[in-house]
Amino acid sequence: MTFSLNRNVIRWIIIASSFIIISLILWNTYTFFQNFKAEERNKMKTWTFAYPEYSKFFYQDDAELNLVADKVVADTTVTTPMLLLDENDRILSHRNIDSTLIKSPKDIIKTLNDLMSQNDPISVTLKDDKKGKLYYGNSPLLNKLKYYPLALLLIILLFAAVVYFFYRSSKIADQNKLWTGMAKETAHQIGTPLSSLVGWTEILKTENVNPDYIIEIEKDIDRLQTITERFSKIGSAPTLRIMDIVAVTKSSYEYLKLRSSKLINFEIIIPDREIQVNLNEQLFSWTIENLVKNAIDAMKGKGDLKLELTQLESRVYINISDTGKGIPKASFTKIFEPGYTTKKRGWGLGLSLAKRIVEDYHNGKIKVLTSELGKGTTIQIILKQI
Repeated sequence: MTFSLNRNVIRWIIIASSFIIISLILWNTYTFFQNFKAEERNKMKTWTFAYPEYSKFFYQDDAELNLVADKVVADTTVTTPMLLLDENDRILSHRNIDSTLIKSPKDIIKTLNDLMSQNDPISVTLKDDKKGKLYYGNSPLLNKLKYYPLALLLIILLFAAVVYFFYRSSKIADQNKLWTGMAKETAHQIGTPLSSLVGWTEILKTENVNPDYIIEIEKDIDRLQTITERFSKIGSAPTLRIMDIVAVTKSSYEYLKLRSSKLINFEIIIPDREIQVNLNEQLFSWTIENLVKNAIDAMKGKGDLKLELTQLESRVYINISDTGKGIPKASFTKIFEPGYTTKKRGWGLGLSLAKRIVEDYHNGKIKVLTSELGKGTTIQIILKQI
């Protein structure tokens, strides 16, 4: 108990630490992005100070080119998209913007709105002390950096998903080991009194006991032996033999029919010929019994239960339908998970065992074919024909 508690504490510490580390990484990335953005704005402000000196060379005949201003203007706008407008909103200069985006007034307005959504414009002093405005966008490097936190977050989520599935697989493996151990121990525990019952039956045969009683006792002993063998096979690779699936299915179905409520209307539709399939008879019969019992429980002992076996090409399809309470669509896959049950006293093992027997041992498929709340469910088994 203490070990389990300590392990849970360590697990939560690891989760909390991971969350803190991720938060710090994202916060530092965001801070770096904002600092980089502020630095770019400072560069653009520097550009606005250098531009008036730089532009004098073009509109004053006696002015010489200011090399410092020329250097600042050239280096600052290497990659940054920008538009310089005068006080009448006429374009004086543009850099790193496709000319097709500023061909018409409508295009210019759209481009300006796009630039303003990225950065606020900066006022510029032009010749004759006239004012203009510099509109600029984010540089390609800043745009790439903007998506870096999202990429980082996606990587973290993928890593978390891998860890989660690893943990879940490990947990399922532990559960399977537990169920396997319980099954084998149950088979071992039943075996001892079962051997004693066989001996007592032989003694009763020598006494003046009604033979009908002994026949019924032997039937129950055979049933217990079958159950013991089933449990003993859990966790180990079963032996498959070529068998007639029609006969095995019918036998299992009829066995439960004779021992179920008379309020259930049993129906079976099967071919009148053999269909050869690789089967372990005991485990497959167990699957049919589990599905039929679940259907009976879903109907609360009253309703219609139908088993239909069909063959299509190289596949055999077994549909078991009931008129019970139905299954929510969200639970179609959950019902086959170990421990999942809607019964107050259920263990949630029947359908998980059925899935393991069909898919792991027989290389088949089991699924909820159809289900409607309040109307019933159809579960389908698919196996390969020989």
